[in-house]
Amino acid sequence: MSEYYEWIRAGHIIFVIFWMAGMLYLPRLFVYHSQAEPGGELDETLKIQERKLLRIIINPAMILAFVFGLMLIHIRWEVFTSSAWLYVKLAAVFVIFGFHGLLSADRKKFERGERPRSEKFYRLSNEIPALLTVLIVIMAVIEPF
Repeated sequence: MSEYYEWIRAGHIIFVIFWMAGMLYLPRLFVYHSQAEPGGELDETLKIQERKLLRIIINPAMILAFVFGLMLIHIRWEVFTSSAWLYVKLAAVFVIFGFHGLLSADRKKFERGERPRSEKFYRLSNEIPALLTVLIVIMAVIEPF
């Protein structure tokens, strides 16, 4: 499998990009959704967009990024286990998993007509995936420790 390392790495990067694109867009949809009149046309349109974004793009991309990431760790196990940067990267990835779960739960609340959090919360939380992505890329590319 090591002869396919660069292809696996490319797959991992591609699906991380898809996942993060969705994770950056979904909170923006929630900003608009928290302002929309419950039961109105915009409310119903956003429900469809949010559901499709999660089911068609974000969830599959997250799963594939995770699978490709596990393959990378498997191939270079001895290198990765002796590097502290990997543990920092994985900690940031698990924070993104948690944020993903929070957004998924909020989508279900919007689906039921609830407004789980304020517009301000979603505006601020929109930066979480971006900041974590910067940290993760620095860890993976620079391998500072």
